Amino acid sequence: MTPQNKRTFTYIAVALGGLLLGWLLFGGRASEEAHDHAGKEAGVTEYTCSMHPQIRQNEPGKCPLCGMDLIPVSAAAGGGEASPYVLEMTPKAIALANIQTSAVQRANAENELTLSGTVQLNEQKVSSITAKFPGRIEKLYINFTGQEVRRGERLASVYSPDLITAQRELQEAAKSKNLMPELYQAARTKLRLWNLSDNQIQRIENANELITNFDIYADAAGVVTQRSVAVGDYVSTGTVMFEVANLSSVWVVLDAYETDLAWVKEGSTVNFTVPGIPGKEFNAKVAFVTPVLDASTRAVQVRAEVANPGNQLKPGMFANASIKTAAKPTTDSNALAVPRTAVLWTGKRSVVYVKVDRDTPAFEMREVTLGPRMGDLYLVEGGLSEGEQVVTNGVFAVDGAAQLSGNYSMMSAPATKTMEVPETFKKQLNNALENYYTLKDALVASDPAAGSKAAAGFTAALNKVDMSQLDGSTHAKWMQLLPALKSNASTIQKEKAVNEQREAFNVLSNHLIEAVESFGVTEDAVYKQWCPMANNDKGAFWLSDQKEIRNPYFGQAMLTCGEVKQTYRKGQRVAADKEPAQEHVH
Repeated sequence: MTPQNKRTFTYIAVALGGLLLGWLLFGGRASEEAHDHAGKEAGVTEYTCSMHPQIRQNEPGKCPLCGMDLIPVSAAAGGGEASPYVLEMTPKAIALANIQTSAVQRANAENELTLSGTVQLNEQKVSSITAKFPGRIEKLYINFTGQEVRRGERLASVYSPDLITAQRELQEAAKSKNLMPELYQAARTKLRLWNLSDNQIQRIENANELITNFDIYADAAGVVTQRSVAVGDYVSTGTVMFEVANLSSVWVVLDAYETDLAWVKEGSTVNFTVPGIPGKEFNAKVAFVTPVLDASTRAVQVRAEVANPGNQLKPGMFANASIKTAAKPTTDSNALAVPRTAVLWTGKRSVVYVKVDRDTPAFEMREVTLGPRMGDLYLVEGGLSEGEQVVTNGVFAVDGAAQLSGNYSMMSAPATKTMEVPETFKKQLNNALENYYTLKDALVASDPAAGSKAAAGFTAALNKVDMSQLDGSTHAKWMQLLPALKSNASTIQKEKAVNEQREAFNVLSNHLIEAVESFGVTEDAVYKQWCPMANNDKGAFWLSDQKEIRNPYFGQAMLTCGEVKQTYRKGQRVAADKEPAQEHVH
């Protein structure tokens, strides 16, 4: 090989070696990065702040604005039908956000409030001793406050020129009482009106000399709480001289705050202690709750009257009390309850997140109606069922993730079609709904005679619904639905063939569903169910009080054909645009 050829071969070898080395260094890495990038894109996870959704980063950490832990937002969508109420989260996201749930359970709707207050005078046993005639205080027999007096005890001696004149009138009238008895009786009555006793009047009448000083006697027993006169003072008729309080019973006045008002009612038992009498517990009954809230303390006064033998309780003493009470009669004595950490407050709305049974973990936003607070629990009047799992820890993280995903959340409520109507109207509508269930069961059994009878009962229940309770838009809505409800119920009542009854039942059900969505229900759960093969394969809805499918359009032929499309719950509003997630029943 010539030297020139060797050089050429060497150059080619070096070039090929450089290309190979470059591919090994950059090409393989590029393909690896491309592969990793594709792998990350398949299940990319970003981390963001539930309070500041504009913060995004590819790894966990703290929010630079508020310091809260960042929560993961997975771009991978889980299976199942999308719903703006339901948020799906990965197990990793749930673990990082430390999301915990607990079951909705029944709790005894009794509570024990701890209140503080003071012992006060019983205002019904405080008496004012006043001057019944004008004069000058010559002598006081009660010289200081706190002194005990008995009824009829002498309190003061008063010099009264008016009484001296009245004495003369009586003595002169007594001399001619047989001739002018009316004048004599008038003179005695004048002294009697000045609160002189019959003995004093008789002594004046029999006296040869005028009495210059007249005694004032106590007309109530108790302790002097105020002395308003001194020796030498001039008093006129009606001047308050002493205030006397009977301490045989006293008031215990306690402060109850706004959050406690649902539990405070007259007749509840109060157990209290005072530091001045250690080891002794006193019992009383709530006698009065002030109707006006004190704007400065945000509290109302709760008053109990307690017997006070031996004057053990001194007005002004501090009292520590507990009141054991049950919820108001509108709340069941064994009501549903959720931990207070599960509730998100949004002004007028209260929201919880309920765990949904799916292949992937998911949580449904649910608006609930709450009763009074009971310690660390809230009683639930509507919107939840016993046994459902609600998020109790990490609820803000779930709600933040829902906001970032574009779902309904605490701050983004859907428009609702449910209108406010009186509770009595809801109960009357619910009575009609109970008769509808009987009609539905008759069609499930393919029994036209029973269906006709049930339709008559449904019509009778409709006639008892008092529409005068409605006004404006609610009245207009009911008047829009009522004719179709009555006419289709009448058709079912007249028809003898079950197929014709089922056709009318389809139309009746649609209008009754509209009524339920517009006015609400009083039951814990009402299920809106759907059969795709009914109504000539166009599909048809019906309402049921049971989640289990019992098809009224086919009866035994296809008894379990259908699915639950929506659940209406007591106290829950119905969205006007989109329905909650479907619940399939197999």
